[in-house]
Amino acid sequence: MTLSHEDDVKMLLSAFERRLEQLLPEGEQEGQVYAAMREATLVAGKRMRPLLLLLAATDMGYKTEQTGVLDLACAIEMVHVASLILDDMPCMDNAMLRRGRPTVHCQYGEHVAILAAVALLSHAFCVISRAPSLTPEAKARAIAELSASVGHMGLVQGQFRDLNGARQSLNTDEILLTNELKTSSLFNATLQLAAIAAEASPQVSERLHFFARDLGQAFQLIDDLTDGSTSTGKDPHQDKDKSTLVAVLGAETVFLRLREHVRSADQHIATACQPGNTARHYVHAWFEKQLMLISHSLSLSPSECQ
Repeated sequence: MTLSHEDDVKMLLSAFERRLEQLLPEGEQEGQVYAAMREATLVAGKRMRPLLLLLAATDMGYKTEQTGVLDLACAIEMVHVASLILDDMPCMDNAMLRRGRPTVHCQYGEHVAILAAVALLSHAFCVISRAPSLTPEAKARAIAELSASVGHMGLVQGQFRDLNGARQSLNTDEILLTNELKTSSLFNATLQLAAIAAEASPQVSERLHFFARDLGQAFQLIDDLTDGSTSTGKDPHQDKDKSTLVAVLGAETVFLRLREHVRSADQHIATACQPGNTARHYVHAWFEKQLMLISHSLSLSPSECQ
């Protein structure tokens, strides 16, 4: 990533963080539910989904100084955080840590965590409905796209399959479908919202869909490969009773699959979001770092990492 691309990312990230705090202002409401919503959302994270939305929209010609696309990015992050809160619940993954901090249900109790997640989901759609500089048609399409991605045929179904898979042995195709629903679906919504804001063609939207599919698979494989790590900000060994590709195929085979997904994702985004290619550079740099870290942990040779 060149210096100019790094500057683009920093500038957009700063604008995103400011807007996110404006949409969840301190002191606007009282009570544990709002405190949990705000803390879980504003704590530092990778912000990969909102950054990807902003960079892709910029590449497709959207002027990101307009607040509309920032609000779409904030809505995506609110939905993502809501899914993390629910994912961490005792009845699901029973996690104690998220982003290096105690999970919401550990801090506030299960009842507050559930309500905070529901409130964040609701707030996300409200944010889109009020987003400035977007047409009513664009808002309606964005809401439809995002709701479908998290519904019973999207992220929710993926989470159900993930939990159900812990009680039975799944084959490779079944695991891939679970990964696509659980992870790729929200990445796809992220890219489709960018395309909607930028008024991209159906052909571009289709290429972004294929990009999101590979991106989600790669992202999930990184999560599986680093499950035993204590440096992820999450509980280690969360997958010990789950059917993952690492459990079925082994870490080195999964690493090779990960590289193929990264290559395929790069090919798709190269033809989708062009002018500055900032989204492509951002994704390439992020995965290059992750691949190197994982290769060291698996003790792979330099040739195997390329």
